[in-house]
Amino acid sequence: MTSAKPIRVLGLDLSLTSPGFAIIEAKGGKARLIKSAHFKTSASTDQPLRYEEIEAFTLLFVRDNQPFDVIVREIWPPSRNYAQNNKIHGTWSSVERALHRYGYDIDVHVTPANVKKTVTGNGNAKKPQVAESVREWLGLSADHKFATDDHSDACAVALTYLIREKIIKPKE
Repeated sequence: MTSAKPIRVLGLDLSLTSPGFAIIEAKGGKARLIKSAHFKTSASTDQPLRYEEIEAFTLLFVRDNQPFDVIVREIWPPSRNYAQNNKIHGTWSSVERALHRYGYDIDVHVTPANVKKTVTGNGNAKKPQVAESVREWLGLSADHKFATDDHSDACAVALTYLIREKIIKPKE
C-alpha cells in the first residue's frame, strides 16, 4: 500500500546513555530521512537527573519536529538484571511523559531482532549492517555517515514499521 499523503514516523531507540530519535517520511512508496538525533547522558550524573534530561530533550525534539503520524519504539524482553530493567523503564517513562504533553502515545513496539530482520534480512545483523541497510532504504549515499549508531538504529526502528505495513516498497 502506498499513500498519496506523506506519513511521518518517529522511531525511538531508547537507552539511558544515548537515546536515539529519527523522523522518516514516506510518500509514494519511498522513504526519506527528515531528521535524526540522539542525546548523550553522563554516567557521573545521578540516574533520576538523567531521566529528566532525556525528558527535556524529548520535549524540545517533539516541539520542534511534530507532527507525527506514528511513533515506534524498540523494546526487548525484561532482563534478569533489575538495574538494567530499571534504567530502560525509567528512560521509556521519561520519553512517554514528554510525548504525552504533546498528545502523543507510542503506537507500535518492535523487538531488536525484528528490526534487524526487517531492515537487513538478517535477525542477527550487526550495527554496521543495519546502518548500511538504512542508507539503502533511505536512498542515502554509501558514504553517508550517521553521527552515532543511535541515529541509524532509530531510523531502522521507523523503517521497520514502514516496511512491515507495506507503506514503502522493498529495495531493488
